Amino acid sequence: MKKGPATPKGFRDIEPSQAKARREAVNKIAGVLESYGFVPLETPSIEFAQTLKGKYGEEEKLIYEFTDRGGRELALRFDLTVPLARYIANNLGLLNPTFSRYQIGQIFRGENPQRGRYRESTQFDFDTVGSTSEEEDAKIIGVAIKAIREIGLGKAQMAINDRQNFKDLSVEDIRAIDKIYKVGKENTEARLLSIVENSKPTQDLEKIFEILENNYGLKEGVDFFFDPTLARGLDYYTGSIFELKPTGKPEDLSIGGGGRYDNLIGVFAGRDIPAVGFSFGLDRIVELT
Repeated sequence: MKKGPATPKGFRDIEPSQAKARREAVNKIAGVLESYGFVPLETPSIEFAQTLKGKYGEEEKLIYEFTDRGGRELALRFDLTVPLARYIANNLGLLNPTFSRYQIGQIFRGENPQRGRYRESTQFDFDTVGSTSEEEDAKIIGVAIKAIREIGLGKAQMAINDRQNFKDLSVEDIRAIDKIYKVGKENTEARLLSIVENSKPTQDLEKIFEILENNYGLKEGVDFFFDPTLARGLDYYTGSIFELKPTGKPEDLSIGGGGRYDNLIGVFAGRDIPAVGFSFGLDRIVELT
């Protein structure tokens, strides 16, 4: 019988058996990443609210904001990507010419809790900063797939698209496409469905697919696939976008996602600094293993 205080909705204790499984997954992923040259980094759980605001589109409403005793407007971090952008802007000397890091940390989002999705969750994030080359996009995707295979999810596949396929669409249209499997095709505009059905891999994606096959030994249709419905809701993506599907179906709930974001760091640094990255949803992964 529970006699102590309850935890707030969307927050929970991690029992010993689950904590052990999480640690094992982290160790396996970190081992793969370090073998490809990624180094660890840690950033604060709290940022100035202004650092986070204006980066997430409609998702911004989910940021936990508060004012401290000194009247400073602060926020719990929403993801690990924007804090990385702030860090790079303050440490430009690390770009020699690129910087690859990974980070494990708690993120906070004021959303409706559901299976595998909580208001506090753990992300395992890794990124390469400083290069526009498709080699780096392929590296991020390839390493993510190899890491998930190391964990034991043999059926998972990476759904891949390019935000350039939506360059002539409004933000609202992009968000509607991103929700096709959530709301159903019957509730999506025919105009948007036509765009999706006629969409093809861009030249950049074709290059990425080629690198994945030649350099990483991965196969289209087995390890990754082109998904014209994939749009990714966050506004900072500029090129390739990808989500990891546990059974290789586009309608699966993702167990990780990422993409290229060439403009975000420049907001803080005052100059163009390209980047591409991926984030594992550790809670969902552990539930599947």
